[in-house]
Amino acid sequence: MKRQNVVKKFGAVILSMSLVVSGLTGCGKEGSAGESENGNGVEKVTITNVSYDPTRELYAAYNPLFKEYYKEKTGKSVEVVQSHGGSGSQARSVTEGNDADVVTLALAHDITLIEEAGMIEKGWLDEFKGNSSPYTSTIVFLVRKGNEKNIKDWEDLTKEGVQVITPDPKSSGGACWNFLAAWYYADQIYNGDEAKKKDFVKKLYNNVLVMDSGARGATTTFVENGQGDVLIAWENEAFASVNEYPDKYEIVTPSVSIKAEPSVAIVDENAQKNGTEDVAKEYLDYLYTDEAQKLIGENFYRPSNEEILKTFSDTFDLNINMCTIDDFGGWDQAYKDFFDDGAIFDEIYQQ
Repeated sequence: MKRQNVVKKFGAVILSMSLVVSGLTGCGKEGSAGESENGNGVEKVTITNVSYDPTRELYAAYNPLFKEYYKEKTGKSVEVVQSHGGSGSQARSVTEGNDADVVTLALAHDITLIEEAGMIEKGWLDEFKGNSSPYTSTIVFLVRKGNEKNIKDWEDLTKEGVQVITPDPKSSGGACWNFLAAWYYADQIYNGDEAKKKDFVKKLYNNVLVMDSGARGATTTFVENGQGDVLIAWENEAFASVNEYPDKYEIVTPSVSIKAEPSVAIVDENAQKNGTEDVAKEYLDYLYTDEAQKLIGENFYRPSNEEILKTFSDTFDLNINMCTIDDFGGWDQAYKDFFDDGAIFDEIYQQ
């Protein structure tokens, strides 16, 4: 089945479920403790996973796997309601009433915003393995077959006549990773010269043709709407596009990228209110199992389990040169320097 058809059908399922289960409106779950009985008298629990754009297919595959595991372990039936959008926008929706039991967002900072709203307990980053990142990714370039503009590295994205597609860092977590990878490249070639780094990223963003609110929207703009010469993309989005259209697109790996660590957490306030704490923890814990890790790799995310990751060496470039968020002083510092109102992104983009 074509990936775009999967997205459309999955979106329809989400919509119909949200009309039945009021989990996306902040109006609570079925029953006082998130549980009820289905027609066969089997205890049923409903949870809501608020995620970011490119995980649609991953969780469409993962949720049935988890449901089967949970039914076998507990005898209970679980339904998972999905919500997808730009990671920053999704985080704000939770603080504004989206009744998420768990969040699976593009970066730790977005979950920190929910923590600062008092909805997630401190220490969430250490609750699950690997900084609560059950899978990682990186940033690559997706170009049209033949690579007519000869795009090989970040420098090529600043050249006159190259049209770039990338989402908006103000609403998209993937866009933040994109920006930081480009900045780190500039830092390396200009030996830390601040003015030259700013000029570099300014030239790059002057070439941005469309700046969508989320990573999936940017992929749609490039792949389905045919706009732009290059998409700065999550690795998983790029692989999925090439997998669907092998004769139309190809992936270019830049000389420097970034280790992107999407984060997961239980929204403690909501889970406690809904009586779903146990199933929420099981839901995120199960992402680390061998079965789920293999599924993660099959959906073009990098498994956090190093041994399972190695089995996907034919898919991923495991020798790619990647910086990390630590090179920017962590997410709090990165936001202060680059993405807060009036910070470097606003400075170069407004200019």
